Amino acid sequence: MTTTTDLSRTAPFTHQQALALQAEELAITLALLRSLDHQQWATTVPDCPAWDVRAMYLHVLGACEGAAMREMAHQMRAATRRQKREGGPLEANLSAVQVADRIALTPDELVERLAAAAPRTVRLRRRVPRVVRGGVQMKVDGPVVERWKLGYLLGTIYLRDMWMHRVDASRALGVEPTLTAAHDGRIIADVVAEWARRHGQPFRLELTGAAGGTFAAGDGAAASLTMDAVEFCRTLSGRSPGSGLLATIVPF
Repeated sequence: MTTTTDLSRTAPFTHQQALALQAEELAITLALLRSLDHQQWATTVPDCPAWDVRAMYLHVLGACEGAAMREMAHQMRAATRRQKREGGPLEANLSAVQVADRIALTPDELVERLAAAAPRTVRLRRRVPRVVRGGVQMKVDGPVVERWKLGYLLGTIYLRDMWMHRVDASRALGVEPTLTAAHDGRIIADVVAEWARRHGQPFRLELTGAAGGTFAAGDGAAASLTMDAVEFCRTLSGRSPGSGLLATIVPF
């Protein structure tokens, strides 16, 4: 029997839930990176065409090492200066700084540093006080223009970013990403719930694949959609074109 998730009763991740999933995602990511050969590290990532696999994970490493306040402050100052020179969203400039600062790392050094950073990243983000997570807000200028609470960035967004880059890498390398309902399914369900909150329309959605599920919200005439769970997330992130309700952007 298929169970339908009623999104009117689905709350966003708590900070601790998001951080627990981050720890799991980092372990899965490290397993993927340790399996790559020299040629695979140099593979261009079609969904992030400015990067090869190594550069993309230099960004991920930079985001993780930015959990330390001094490093975060350095990255933000450097990204702001770069934005004034180059233009574009602050997020893109921040990613560019993270890559440039680590560009000399070999793949082996990258993996070693990410493995060392992973537990520290989760620990430091967990320690951010609730009053800071909820009280500090950041202006975001891409892919959406709005303000985010710091806790949303540290928990949900960094989780989605790592997860989506694992999808990006898998697609670039021509391999199927490792997906489970217990891990990836929870991340995707949270994306669906935020998507529902953002567009506010009734719908019924069937997502196929190992991490999929059936979701519904609202009464009355509802749009009915069926698609692959990963492709759904790629569409909402802007990696694949979407129309109608699928044109609603959910940040990753």
